[in-house]
Amino acid sequence: MSANDSDKWGIAHVFASFNNTLITITDQTGAETIAKSSGGTVVKQNRDEASPYAAMQMAEVVAEEAQAKGIEGVHVRVRGPGGNGNKSPGPGAQATIRALARAGLEIGRIEDVTPIPHDGTKAPKNMGV
Repeated sequence: MSANDSDKWGIAHVFASFNNTLITITDQTGAETIAKSSGGTVVKQNRDEASPYAAMQMAEVVAEEAQAKGIEGVHVRVRGPGGNGNKSPGPGAQATIRALARAGLEIGRIEDVTPIPHDGTKAPKNMGV
């Protein structure tokens, strides 16, 4: 891999909660944003923001934008809500990765970057259960 090849890769930061999905594509350092989208930009109802359909629409938009700026492949960093909340990513995570691949971007590494506390604050009490 030469120095020129590194310019063709970016990082797709995917935040997938159960209320929304956010996709941001940055350069390899993570400093410069190349393309970004959220559930609210592609669907009308709030309840649909986290759906796999919304995630696919967003991924197509950001993939097109990234390819126009010379990005050929992405390393995917998936993040769930984390903290003392839910550790698993929402329904939009898998759909996003599939749609990015289908849109013509090469997928490199896929890693989970959900923040996990090392015994930080106490988890909220479940009143309904």
